[in-house]
Amino acid sequence: MKAVMLDGYTTNPGDLSWAELEKLCDLKIYDRTPAELIYERCEGAEIVLTNKTPLRRETLEKLPDIKYIGLLSTGFNVVDIDYCEEKSIPVCNIPSYSTNAVAQLVFAYILEFCNQVSLHSNAVHSLEWTHSKDFSFWKTDLTELDGKTLGIIGLGKIGKRVADIALAFGMNVIAYTSHPSEYKSVEFSVLDELLARSDFVSIHTPLTPKTEKLVNREFLEKMKKTAFLINTSRGPAVDEEALADALSSGKIAGAGLDVLSTEPPLPGNPLVGCKNCFITPHIAWASFECRERLIDILTQNLKAFLDGKTQNCVWQK
Repeated sequence: MKAVMLDGYTTNPGDLSWAELEKLCDLKIYDRTPAELIYERCEGAEIVLTNKTPLRRETLEKLPDIKYIGLLSTGFNVVDIDYCEEKSIPVCNIPSYSTNAVAQLVFAYILEFCNQVSLHSNAVHSLEWTHSKDFSFWKTDLTELDGKTLGIIGLGKIGKRVADIALAFGMNVIAYTSHPSEYKSVEFSVLDELLARSDFVSIHTPLTPKTEKLVNREFLEKMKKTAFLINTSRGPAVDEEALADALSSGKIAGAGLDVLSTEPPLPGNPLVGCKNCFITPHIAWASFECRERLIDILTQNLKAFLDGKTQNCVWQK
């Protein structure tokens, strides 16, 4: 079957192999596809694989040969799912491939806030320690995690993994979720109480109309002034103007963000250059192990479809 991959570079910039996938179909791989070339590159293809290149209804309507869409991601908002369900086109995503890596990045932020490793390393390299009268000095308050409170918003697989790590550090964990469950040592609460009590707030919700700009001015006003916000879920969950104002005015102590509302960020994004704000370029999913796992699941999804046993179809869930 003729297949096209519209944007394979971020998943595999050359350190992994597409060989097993290529055994299954006649595959043309593009590193990136600009909007004006989406139709041209998909024309005649029965299988389309995409990560962030959008497949909207107006495009899909002109591509009657498509029989399967494979996502190189967990999120599926880049595809018109309603249209695909109407036409019985399976859209299969990659679930649960980056759980450990995302949780790891959450704690990279948390530990940076507590230990200020980069600040103190820079101080040493700029010879502040060399010229110090003391064997030890610190440029900001240092904090232990033991006994601190982590508020987790959204307790799915990633949220639960974050909770596991927090508990290992001796933290208290509060969770706000639409589906409370039995979970030892985790306390479930309403959102306002979580915000009022948490020293760190970590967002792990899917992007829905209810969660878009969940983190707004009212949300931030309810947080402690000493608290830190972490978002590794979806950029649009945060009102970026509101967060920039809260950071600039000291309403909260800091933020760690791996996602923004538009990626790459547009010039003038209020959070770029904002004080007390760490931003990484959407890297939580990008470890070698995660990307290797992603390609394996992508391949298994396609093989299942070709065998008539579709798996991970998002509109069948």
